[in-house]
Amino acid sequence: MLANKIGVRSRRAMTSGLASLLLLAGVTATARGQTGPPPGSGLAGTARAQPYSSSDAVGTSDNYWRRVAIGFGISLFAHETAHVLTSLALGFHPYLALDHGRPTIFSGIDSQKYPHKQFLFSAAGLTTQDLINEAILDIPHSRGGAIERGILAGGIGTTLFYLTLGRNGSVSDIAFMARTSSLSKTQLSLIFGGVSAIQALRISRDSSYAHFFVGPTENGLCIGFRY
Repeated sequence: MLANKIGVRSRRAMTSGLASLLLLAGVTATARGQTGPPPGSGLAGTARAQPYSSSDAVGTSDNYWRRVAIGFGISLFAHETAHVLTSLALGFHPYLALDHGRPTIFSGIDSQKYPHKQFLFSAAGLTTQDLINEAILDIPHSRGGAIERGILAGGIGTTLFYLTLGRNGSVSDIAFMARTSSLSKTQLSLIFGGVSAIQALRISRDSSYAHFFVGPTENGLCIGFRY
C-alpha cells in the first residue's frame, strides 16, 4: 500500500516536473522570439519579421484607387486639351462657357461656314484618347500599372458615354460630327465604338491587365470602386 502511494507520488512529481520544463522551454522560446537572437550568435543583424498591419493594406488600397483616378483624369484632360489645340491650330479662339450649367469648351468656329474644321475640332477629343490607348497597348513597356489602367478606362469610358448618354446632347461630339459631315450618328458610333471594343478585347486578353478593377484591401482583394 505504502509502495503504491510512493509510486503514485513519484509519477505525479515526474509529471509536474516535465510540465514545468515544457512550460519553461516555451516561455524561453517566446522571449527569444520577442527580444531577438542572443548576443554573439551571429544573427543580430538579421532582419526581423514585422507583424502584419491591416492599415498597410488599407493604405495600399487607397493609393491604388487614387492612382486609377489620376489616370482617368489624365485621359479626360487629354480629351479637352486636344479640342483646344485643334481649334488654335486651325486659327480660331476656343473659349470656356456654360452649357446648361455644365462647363464646356467651345471651338470658336462657325460650323456653318467651316463645317470641316468644326468636324476636326469635334473629333479631336475621342481620337486623341483612342491614340493614347493604342500607344499604351502597342508600345512595349512594363504594363498593368494603376495610372495606366485609369487612362485606358478613361478613354473607353468617354467613348461609351458619347455613344449612349451623351450621343444626342446639345454639344455632343458625336452630334456635331454628324452635323458637319456626311456620316450619321450611327456610323460614327460604330467607328469609335468599334475601336474601343477592340481595345477592350485586347485588354481582356492581356494577362498584365488581369482583374482590371481589383485592388488590395485588408481582407484580400476589392473588386470595383470604393467611395
